Amino acid sequence: MLPLEKVFRDPVHNYIHVQHQVILDLINSKEVQRLRRVKQLGTTSYTFHGAEHSRFSHSLGVYEITRRICDIFKRNYSQEKLGKDGWDDSHRLVALCAALLHDVGHGPYSHTFEHIFHTDHEALTVAIITSPETEVFQILNNVEEGFPEKVASVITKTYPNPQVVQMISSQIDADRMDYLLRDAYFTGTEYGTFDLTRILRVIRPYEGGIAFAMNGMHAVEDYIVSRYQMYVQVYFHPVSRSMEVLLEHLLDRAHELYQEDTELFSLHSQLLIPFLKEDFSLGDYLKLDDGVLNTYFSQWIDEQDLILSDLASRFLNRKPLKSILVDSSENPLLIKLKSLVEKAGFNPRYYTAINSSYDLPYDLYHPEKGSHRTQIELMQKDGTLIELSKASQLVAALTGQGQGDIRFYYPKEMTQQNGLNSDLFEDYYQTFAKHVRNGELIE
Repeated sequence: MLPLEKVFRDPVHNYIHVQHQVILDLINSKEVQRLRRVKQLGTTSYTFHGAEHSRFSHSLGVYEITRRICDIFKRNYSQEKLGKDGWDDSHRLVALCAALLHDVGHGPYSHTFEHIFHTDHEALTVAIITSPETEVFQILNNVEEGFPEKVASVITKTYPNPQVVQMISSQIDADRMDYLLRDAYFTGTEYGTFDLTRILRVIRPYEGGIAFAMNGMHAVEDYIVSRYQMYVQVYFHPVSRSMEVLLEHLLDRAHELYQEDTELFSLHSQLLIPFLKEDFSLGDYLKLDDGVLNTYFSQWIDEQDLILSDLASRFLNRKPLKSILVDSSENPLLIKLKSLVEKAGFNPRYYTAINSSYDLPYDLYHPEKGSHRTQIELMQKDGTLIELSKASQLVAALTGQGQGDIRFYYPKEMTQQNGLNSDLFEDYYQTFAKHVRNGELIE
């Protein structure tokens, strides 16, 4: 324990309290400090300009919520009071370390980067925690031999105490609770907020994991609705997704060009080369962050390849693709629209995309599916459990209902001509525009 606790001032949680030397050491490790240079919401800041917060601040927030849960469990629901359904505080340090480190494996623009270069942030998180060459491993290993593997097992959901696992990863966990509140704060979207204080008041441990007191059902409903609203209004925003499409196509183009000429990026994009040739080490991965990629993108603007140069310019200077709603990715009209885009001078592989984005606000437990997200349990006065959607009509209405849409992305030049080459491509523009009305695809 630290002789005097340290605090971090936080816009969401007011103070983040650090009481263990190992937590302070982990915060100061180079692997955790790298998260300051990785945005939490990736391209969302192109839509909500305040969303510049980092995975570092989110990681501290998840740690703080987990610390508060541990305090509540120790004070009110210890094994000394409840027996096997109670909380064993010897698991606290594992929970706190896992909470702080749960995102340490995220890379620059993480989800898009993962898709192109086939990385896995969860596997890389485990690697950072368990690899002897990292500062994180050295710090954890000083606690006791085998401690890094204990922390990693929380990330992989194999830790023997389900209460710890569900604190970090479940339908309503410290991770989700922090990112909803933090993302709502920095995007300025008030409807993403919920009553964290009340949820922490009604949270309960039991032998199989974590539940919530029946009298706190409405606070849990509020959380579910807030999550629903954040996905619809923020995470699925068509402009943010458009910037993701641009980023994906930009990295994809770089990957393709590297296969044709392995010397192309040797003068200015060296840190990316291990990923372009699909042979990277953990050390290579940890050198990357959003700033590194953005620096390379600014250099690519001057490359001779017109597609790479143009996509880099569009991404850095916020020139998103336009989009329309489509009923199906198999609609035969999309082939015609792609052809028109190509005739107007744009390579459809890099200037069009079909993007669908769905997430279940609350996914009901379906044991027959073989895998599921942990369901939310309400604890009744006699200690019996009832699954949330069986008690809440509101959640029942949302359960299993995917919320999202399918969009076709295309260059805005197709429907918003600026006078350049308008005579040459006018027929293609007009034909294309006939199939767009009120943001939707029409016959």
